[in-house]
Amino acid sequence: MPVVDIPGSKSITARALFLAAAADGVTTLRRPLRSDDTEGFAEGLTRLGYRVGRSPDAWQIDGRPEGPAVAEADVYCRDGATTARFLPTLAAAGHGSFRFDASPQMRRRPLLPLTQALRDLGVDLRHEEAEGHHPLRIEASGVEGGEVVLDAGQSSQYLTALLLLGPLTRKGLRIRVTDLVSAPYVEITIAMMREFGVEVRTEGSVYVVPSGGYRATTYGIEPDASTASYVFAAAAVTGGEVTVPGLGTGALQGDLGFVDVLRRMGAEVETDAHGTRVRGTGELRGLTVNMRDISDTMPTLAAIAPFASGPVRIEDVGNTRVKECDRLEACAEGLRRLGVEVATGDDWIEIRPSDVPGATPVTGTEIKSYGDHRIVMSFAVTGLRVPGISFDDPGCVRKTFPGFHEAFAALRAQLPE
Repeated sequence: MPVVDIPGSKSITARALFLAAAADGVTTLRRPLRSDDTEGFAEGLTRLGYRVGRSPDAWQIDGRPEGPAVAEADVYCRDGATTARFLPTLAAAGHGSFRFDASPQMRRRPLLPLTQALRDLGVDLRHEEAEGHHPLRIEASGVEGGEVVLDAGQSSQYLTALLLLGPLTRKGLRIRVTDLVSAPYVEITIAMMREFGVEVRTEGSVYVVPSGGYRATTYGIEPDASTASYVFAAAAVTGGEVTVPGLGTGALQGDLGFVDVLRRMGAEVETDAHGTRVRGTGELRGLTVNMRDISDTMPTLAAIAPFASGPVRIEDVGNTRVKECDRLEACAEGLRRLGVEVATGDDWIEIRPSDVPGATPVTGTEIKSYGDHRIVMSFAVTGLRVPGISFDDPGCVRKTFPGFHEAFAALRAQLPE
């Protein structure tokens, strides 16, 4: 039975880097994800004057509760949404002139709810080109704190950024949230802040964050649950069996909930303190599922949906239209290229079972990736049942899993044909 070691969580690594930089003392991060996104985050911290020491299995960060060590910096955030949203927030708590820019792909992604909230808190922040998008400049003089209203209906990262900022403000924060997507990611943030010495309180839709700063610690990064979804889906769609250690009953990440979707479709799932095992049973039932809280795994489900016995309808995933690409349309286009019948709406996609992939598969089909790592990794799972799938940009997986293609090929060799 294949046992697959999944690289560390991107979401947890990014949060841990922020917390370590903000904490009083030296923090050691064990098993951090090393990918384009997280290397970009660490590089950004270095540009801001933080010391980041790297060894193969750990990173050490010298925290600076007072903020960046430099008076001015120009930071390039690459494609990383966490980098592009968290680092300006960290810099705002310090003192100096800081400019942030990002890749064309990241420049297209929205920032306005977060940057407006920072302005409401008195931060001198200016978008240099399109309002609500990178590039932006901050003239930082610390943040007083107080109450702020936030719409996190497009991205939970807006709320996470403000939660992380709270202990660095002079008075603490009361964040009143009017809408929230991907709520489990906020639970990750709150749990991690606790490990760094800060307790967040909730009063209905209000998050109360005390001032007083963070304390340094040693923190282990758990495997990435979103990345694990491709491995679990591979088992379900081939009738194979896969175990992922390190993602068990105590896991922080809500995306592990993807295995519950596979269970509803007919797969056998076992989760204990040490990890999670998925076994395909040869049956994949159609279903209707709300994936608002685990929307990063929507493309994984879309990729195996053609092999279900009935329609698969995925609802409440409108926020996936403003990810690295419009993921709803990217999934629909890729499936249509394979001859699968697909319908989409503003926040849903329905995939109808097709004889084409199961019986007389289309071969030699190139999937357009739109530079999105999740599109490539998801359709790699489809490729377990449809021969000849290729990608226009297979290398975009370096964003979260540089060794994905090699690891997936090794897994494929251990799964049933």
